[in-house]
Amino acid sequence: MRLLHTSDLHLGQNFLGQSREAEHAAFLDWLVGQVQAHRVDAVLVAGDVFDTGTPPSYAREQYNQFIVALRDTGARLVVLGGNHDSPAMLSESRDLLARLDTLVVPTLMAEPQQHVYRIPGRDGAPGMILCAVPFIRARDVARSEAGQSADDKRGTMMDGIAAHYACIHAAAVALREAEAAPLPIVATGHLTTVGASTSDSVREIYVGSLNAFPTSAFPPAAYIALGHIHQPQKVGGLEHIRYSGSPIPLSFDEVGQAKQVLLVELEGEQLQSVTPLPVPCFQVLARVAGTLASLPQQLADVAGRVPSGALGWVEVTVEIDDYLPDLQGRIAALVEALPLEVLRIRRKRSSVGAVIEAADGQHLDELQPREVFAQRLAQEEELPEARVAELHSCFEQVLAAIEGGEPA
Repeated sequence: MRLLHTSDLHLGQNFLGQSREAEHAAFLDWLVGQVQAHRVDAVLVAGDVFDTGTPPSYAREQYNQFIVALRDTGARLVVLGGNHDSPAMLSESRDLLARLDTLVVPTLMAEPQQHVYRIPGRDGAPGMILCAVPFIRARDVARSEAGQSADDKRGTMMDGIAAHYACIHAAAVALREAEAAPLPIVATGHLTTVGASTSDSVREIYVGSLNAFPTSAFPPAAYIALGHIHQPQKVGGLEHIRYSGSPIPLSFDEVGQAKQVLLVELEGEQLQSVTPLPVPCFQVLARVAGTLASLPQQLADVAGRVPSGALGWVEVTVEIDDYLPDLQGRIAALVEALPLEVLRIRRKRSSVGAVIEAADGQHLDELQPREVFAQRLAQEEELPEARVAELHSCFEQVLAAIEGGEPA
């Protein structure tokens, strides 16, 4: 049995005002080509097919076109709901897509048996038994009770998730015994595990809790295909528990990650191998940081990687101690002749500490209100120039009203 594991497509994502439609179209075409080239039996998407519960129409169209194209390859498709996905939206076409050899599991079902499926190979012979576990919401496994501490709630929730995995795996073992065939059991999940490396684009999925699921609580499956974490990685160093990661960078802090999908080989009841298939770069993203004097060369280097006719997207961090009201204009001038678009500008001031500190041993109560406000505002590195000016104006109005004895 040959399985291709991916996750976190986030179709329809709006990236700092930019559409990812072209990138996703290129990736899905590439993925179909990989399925054909490697004669994959089944493709598994471990959650977050869409970026929001109400994706734009073009994202739904991409999803449908991908399903049709994949069916033409002879491979089956398994789609698991993630924390970004709407269970209702994924459910609405579930029965229809089943006719196109696509299994959709949008949310946790009432019975463990509803998560257990025989997935055949290309030749129609039994290939594997799947424990199709989507994102499990806290309300599905735990009920809040008066007087519970945060640790109690977390423990109840994690115990509930582990219990569902155990029940679903037991149902899979029972099915394998009934089949009397040495089939591998593959499990899925969309959650954070202990020790997983996250990124800025990964949302907290169990709000108000430490949301790391212990590796030891997973069932003894031949392979466990996970989603939610965008950086590809083994869990606990184990070969058979993997995050495939997102196929494209979903935030600037994912720039430089080697994006991939995973080709999983199973034989009998055992995992044979896991082979990463590197995903091509479909859109140049880059982060540059430095002084205004050092940025031109860095930006030129990025521009050299941009294909003809395309635009690279850049995040610029300016290391500067002085306040420059025209910083945005200066950065725009640096990229005016380059095939680059600056999507975000950050300021990094080396003189700003983590807390408000006065010079020469002064105490906070010795500082003037404007000095305190200026130091506090200087710590907000990501504020646009217009927002900084607006906040200064509002502060002056409030201070004037207070000093004049008027209501603010």
